[in-house]
Amino acid sequence: MSIDISGTEGYAERADALIEQWRTISFADQHAPVLAWIPRVPSRIVDIGAGIGTDAAGFAALGHTVLAVEPVDAFRRAARELHPSPRIEWLDDSLPDLTVLLARRDRFDVVMLSAVWMHLDAPQRERAMQCVAALLRDGGVSIMSLRHGPVPDGRRMFDVTADETIRLASAHGLRLVRELHTSSVQPANRANGVTWTRLVFERPADMAY
Repeated sequence: MSIDISGTEGYAERADALIEQWRTISFADQHAPVLAWIPRVPSRIVDIGAGIGTDAAGFAALGHTVLAVEPVDAFRRAARELHPSPRIEWLDDSLPDLTVLLARRDRFDVVMLSAVWMHLDAPQRERAMQCVAALLRDGGVSIMSLRHGPVPDGRRMFDVTADETIRLASAHGLRLVRELHTSSVQPANRANGVTWTRLVFERPADMAY
């Protein structure tokens, strides 16, 4: 079922190789530019497109409770084996609509979307941003990364700009608090010219649901 979900094309087919590749990526190195926006007190975090659980495990190690959302079965299985933790709950769901997640009516202090937004086309991004806003508690933050560079063979990716993403977030009441531009932490991607834009949005405390 996972391979039919829009945006996951090419991932299930190469799951074994990608799992080995991603295991080498450090949570601290990957997210050093935005860790200042992660709460210092134990909080509720949802990691959307959680992959093999590296970020979920990093947040759990910091004392947070994490709901890790991942639609590719092979990645969820690997994540449970690699990062067993009572602080992490795994959920099979996907952007842009997050039907299962939204039905729970949970709200979170942090909504994390690392390396997933570029898999959505323009109409899907509009629907997905509404979901992101709905998941945030008052005063919560959403942390997103946008990929720029050549698309690997067999993948579905779009060139998403920071300006468009900021406009979409603003339309749903989210305020930009930080914009950063970084190179890839993966040597092969860096050699191929892959760069990232990292955006941090806040849901103002007076925003209506």
